[in-house]
Amino acid sequence: MAASETQGDDSLYPIAVLIDELRTDDVQLRLNSIKKLSTIALALGVERTRTELIPFLTDTIYDEDEVLLALAEQLGNFTPLVGGPEYVHSLLPPLESLATVEETVVRDKAVESLRTIAAQHSPTDLEQHFVPLVKRLSVGDWFTSRTSACGLFSVCYARISNSLRAELRQHFHNLCGDDTPMVRRAAAGKLGEFAKVVEIDCMKQNIIPLFTTLAQDEQDSVRLLAVEACVSIASLLNQGDREQLVMPTLRQAAEDKSWRVRYMVADKFTDLQTAVGPEITKNDLVPAFTHLLKDCEAEVRAAAAHKVKEFCENLAPDKREELIMNDILPCIKDLVTDANQHVKSALASVIMGLSPILGKDNTIEHLLPLFLIQLKDECPEVRLNIISNLDCVNQVIGIAQLSQSLLPAIVELAEDAKWRVRLAIIEYMPLLAGQLGVEFFDEKLTSLCMRWLVDHVYAIREAATMNLKKLVEKFGTEWAQKTIIPKVLAMLTEPNYLHRLTCLFCINLLAEACGPKITTDLLLPKILPLAQDSVANVRFNVAKTLQKLGNSFEPACVQTHIKPVLDKLQNDTDPDVKYYAEEAMEVCGIPITKPVEKKVEK
Repeated sequence: MAASETQGDDSLYPIAVLIDELRTDDVQLRLNSIKKLSTIALALGVERTRTELIPFLTDTIYDEDEVLLALAEQLGNFTPLVGGPEYVHSLLPPLESLATVEETVVRDKAVESLRTIAAQHSPTDLEQHFVPLVKRLSVGDWFTSRTSACGLFSVCYARISNSLRAELRQHFHNLCGDDTPMVRRAAAGKLGEFAKVVEIDCMKQNIIPLFTTLAQDEQDSVRLLAVEACVSIASLLNQGDREQLVMPTLRQAAEDKSWRVRYMVADKFTDLQTAVGPEITKNDLVPAFTHLLKDCEAEVRAAAAHKVKEFCENLAPDKREELIMNDILPCIKDLVTDANQHVKSALASVIMGLSPILGKDNTIEHLLPLFLIQLKDECPEVRLNIISNLDCVNQVIGIAQLSQSLLPAIVELAEDAKWRVRLAIIEYMPLLAGQLGVEFFDEKLTSLCMRWLVDHVYAIREAATMNLKKLVEKFGTEWAQKTIIPKVLAMLTEPNYLHRLTCLFCINLLAEACGPKITTDLLLPKILPLAQDSVANVRFNVAKTLQKLGNSFEPACVQTHIKPVLDKLQNDTDPDVKYYAEEAMEVCGIPITKPVEKKVEK
């Protein structure tokens, strides 16, 4: 039906336009049409949406993947547009078709929408419409439909009759043993979710055997997903059943021949720890964890190293220190000097968190030497991760011990050849200053902060200026006047124009922290002479500084000191200087006077 044939009947026009747009060769036009389906449905009304629009969409699912993806997403929000939950089953036909297409992202979106609207079905409609759809998908000729079916069992199981539940369990059983690996993979991925809604007796009878089978599948991509299901299944069982039904499979997975399966075990280890409880953790998971920390594959060691802090925190309090010191710490000592930088970096990101767990004495004796090794590691990311978590250690051992043990290494890193390491130290400096106190900071680190201002990397100089502002906010304006401002202003006489520029940037930020009085009395008299600098870049930054600080000055100060300078800069030979001078004059409330151009008589 062409749009031109229905122009006389307004009631048919919206769907006719849609038909024409969906038949066009322009993919973008078809996509736009799908995206405005809700508007079209509103124009049609609920009855015509059900009787015309939905059947039309069901019959025309042959489009580009991008269009089908948009359609699958739209249909998940269509319940009100078809008349509410009473008629939500009318959305099932197009979504069923979308759940069988070849493109994975389209199928996944269709399943997501089906899961959404399943909750809107009444129990009767679930049994009459939704469950038959799940069964059809489960026995479809193409693996695509069977993979989609795996995601739909858990959303309908709890609200249907016992006889239908038995049928669904059988269908899920068949999918777990499907000939196609993709289907078994999909089933393994949804096994834990399905286990949560199945009755406990049925879970032991039906789900546990499936879990055991999938965990021994010939495909490692299936086995690793079974590990994920293990977390859900273990959390549903009592202590005895976990030991008998789950742990043999989990032990096997932790030593699987495929590193990908062992990686999944390491990645889910703390979830497994929570699911199985402290007793099984002590007897089974601690040995398994130490094996993973010593794994031959670096990816597995890195995944396990990431979990060290969390795993140790979750150990039973009465056995925690003993288990860490005897079993975990020897592995950590080996990982500190691991050959793989990703392993060392993963450990460095969490190792400082062991200090509060082990206490002051153990930290000083066992952990501090490891921190020093990592602070001197050749990999910048390892050093960065240690620096970023120093506060954990300071809370345990105190600043005196921290400064004695680690501060020399930190100072050394402040001058590291890698600029990102220097940057990390700068960003940590305000926090370190608060921990050290003003006297210790002045003695050990103030000169370091000033050296950063003349670093050859712009990002370091920029971060150093921000660092000074934060230090002034922490230590106060009196400290700034005594310690920082004189050193900063001394840079104005440096022969290198970049140092003079950095000084201006510092003044901008220090003015915010110090307030109007110090800005007017101490900073402004040093800024104004730079308006005569030989470098245009410096002169227009003077104008920018005056623009930024303009509201801080009293009107008398503006007229007496600032206006003459800006008048001169407004007539500068450099166009950028003139531009920023005029911007500053506008902020300061100074009238801008343009030179009068002489007319040339013809």
